[in-house]
Amino acid sequence: MEGLAAAIVGRAALGAVFGKAFAELYDTVKDVGSKVVMFKSVLISFKSNLDLLAPVVEEIRRLNQELNRPEEETNSLIKDMNDAEHLIRTCSEIQDWNKLFQAFYVKKLTDLDKAIVRFCKVHMQAQNRRDLLQILEQLKSIREEKKSPIMKIHGLSCSVPGPPDFTVGLDEPLKELKMQLLKEKQQQLVLTAPGGCGKTTLVKMLCQDEQIKCKFKNKIFFVTISKTLNLMIIVQRLFHHISGKAPEFQCDEDAINQLRELMTQIGSNPILLILDDVWSGSEFRLEMLKLNVPNFNILVTSRTTFPGFSFTYNLKPLNDEDAMTLLRHFASLQDGISHIPDEVIKKIVRGSGGFPLALSVNGRSLCGKPVEAWDSRARKFSIGHSILDYSSDLLECLRKSLEFSDHEVVLKECFMDLGSFHEDQRIPVLALIDMWAELYKLDEDGIDAIANLYELTTRNLANLVMTRKDASEINNYYNEDYVSQHDLLRELAIFESRQGPEGQRQRLFMDISGNSLPSWCTGQDQQPINARLLSISTDESFLSTWCNIQAPKVEVLVLNFQTQNYSLPEFVDKMDNLKVLIATNYGFFPTELRNFQPLMSLPNLKTIRLEKVSIPSLCKAPVLLKSLKKISLFMCNIGQAFENCTIQASDALPNLMEINIDYCNDLVELPAVLCDVIPLKILIITNCHQLSTLPKEIGKLESLEVLRLRSCTDLSELPESIRSLKKLRILDISDCLSIRHLPKNIGELRKLGEIHMKGCLSLRNELPPSTTNLEQLKLVICDEERAKFWEPIKEILTNLEVKVAEKDINLAWLFKP
Repeated sequence: MEGLAAAIVGRAALGAVFGKAFAELYDTVKDVGSKVVMFKSVLISFKSNLDLLAPVVEEIRRLNQELNRPEEETNSLIKDMNDAEHLIRTCSEIQDWNKLFQAFYVKKLTDLDKAIVRFCKVHMQAQNRRDLLQILEQLKSIREEKKSPIMKIHGLSCSVPGPPDFTVGLDEPLKELKMQLLKEKQQQLVLTAPGGCGKTTLVKMLCQDEQIKCKFKNKIFFVTISKTLNLMIIVQRLFHHISGKAPEFQCDEDAINQLRELMTQIGSNPILLILDDVWSGSEFRLEMLKLNVPNFNILVTSRTTFPGFSFTYNLKPLNDEDAMTLLRHFASLQDGISHIPDEVIKKIVRGSGGFPLALSVNGRSLCGKPVEAWDSRARKFSIGHSILDYSSDLLECLRKSLEFSDHEVVLKECFMDLGSFHEDQRIPVLALIDMWAELYKLDEDGIDAIANLYELTTRNLANLVMTRKDASEINNYYNEDYVSQHDLLRELAIFESRQGPEGQRQRLFMDISGNSLPSWCTGQDQQPINARLLSISTDESFLSTWCNIQAPKVEVLVLNFQTQNYSLPEFVDKMDNLKVLIATNYGFFPTELRNFQPLMSLPNLKTIRLEKVSIPSLCKAPVLLKSLKKISLFMCNIGQAFENCTIQASDALPNLMEINIDYCNDLVELPAVLCDVIPLKILIITNCHQLSTLPKEIGKLESLEVLRLRSCTDLSELPESIRSLKKLRILDISDCLSIRHLPKNIGELRKLGEIHMKGCLSLRNELPPSTTNLEQLKLVICDEERAKFWEPIKEILTNLEVKVAEKDINLAWLFKP
């Protein structure tokens, strides 16, 4: 300790007032403590704490010096140390008999000791967090200098979504919330109402108000919460939205401390954090988000109230007049000329309880229907329960709106299947296509599934989002499309699916909190379940401790998880009828997925879809999937999956016909072993921005019909060996920015019918002469500059159509959806 104190004093000559104050205090404690008996115990404690704090003090001094931080930042600690040094000197002069003064100075010394310890610990943590923010600011400055946008991940953005095109009855609530937020003092607001009342719509409208935008400018952050309020994920999303980086945190307290620093650093202008759809039970974590930062405002939407907030607004259902207007809008009934009697409409409005969501579902489902259908619906609502006060009543109301004809049985089943996926998350269209192809024998190309999703969207029971402008130009390509669903409609799907005992249901949803498994699957007399679809959702604390579920009839298994490590359940190996496995990680970072061995015993497994997982080497303990026909990997780490293989891919995957790899950023080169899978017909690699090379062995895929390499921005060329793909019908290299030329012998692809090459900005050379041999080529989609290269080719290939793709300046395809 003496050496460290001397070092600190030595550096004080350079102006380190902070280090000098600490060294002088330490010397005084040591000197007086050896002489004054009455204060010996408290001074020993003081000295012990100073010994422990010495490295912290030295680190604070070093950081102040290296980062040119002003000494004023530590002025309060310097003052405490100087006061303590003076107090200890005073203690040395107090006589033994003066007990009153002795007790007084013991308390003063103890308080100063605690203050110094507390300052050092807190200040060091704060400095570390500030260093992180300085790094993020430097990264942000570099991006601004290079004029390149921060790469935002869709689904992690905290931007405010736009409100719907048509709203009614929200002017007064908007005015009230706006008045609260425009006040000078810091606000903590709760907007509460049952589900489906329009809380989220109202908040979206609020954020588009000019006065609100003028006050908060670009510092409005919108985060959807749902059932579990995960503080670390919320803060990671905010960091990513603001800086483009998402740090890891040790605990909730660490995340909150860093968020406090972040909010402080981004400026003094008012900030508005919107937490949408917060569930009951989140009170403690909400309190932690009440940061002691000037001008930091919180607006929470929830189905329940939170008394700790300064202002609560209860959003009421629409009045009859506004509800009538909204129902007419969704049913496309024009005022004054409707063939539906007003009394019938009023009964349905009353049956909908004034809930905008119920009105929209009823309106859409009755749109274009005869008056008899309206009369039938009105009678059902007139004898139903009131839904003005409770969301359970609203569920009952919506349940009555699910009227499907006899030939629409599959459509209703598809609606209920949407409850299989995690709440408030996008549902990939490809996952639904895979499920429904097996459950309902819909076409594997997705046409029937898309038709059903369009119908559900028309009825306002789901929302199909087709993300690409050129979607109509690409047949059967749905990688980037998804379905969203209001959480109340998801609850309705689950409610419908839960009718009857667990063991008799055709669709079984398990929502496991922590490691609390349902009682029906843990008892000794457990019976097999009859479900064809089994969905198991677990949270971040689940330890992969499974019970022995007997599910011999399950055809589709959906696993939703959030932990960093996850093991496939052992009971899977008894699912002889399993055809589709969908495993999705909804956590922030990739999950290491383990225990693939149970899949080997499944004779009917055709499709596997994995999302946001790290796949360890499959070759150390080879997994033979002899019935597998399709595998999809989305946002996965797969760089090690096929290293050092001791088994041929043709032996492990003898019947594989489709590989779909999307947003796998550690994929630099397609593993050559996959080129031994001779039956492969479809190979899709999209948005893999690190992919730079395709192996020459790709020419061995003699059955390949579709090769899509969309948005692989580092891919510089196609190997000449693709000339051997004699059955290739579609070649898609859209948005492959680095490809400079087409293969010299591309003309040998005699069955090639389509080439998609929009956005190939580096392709500036003329097309290879062999292109004129592509006699089956019927369609080329490219941009205007590349279209010129095809003009002379069209003179020879007279049946060729060259379409100039619509310009799309949206760069969302560069980033993760």
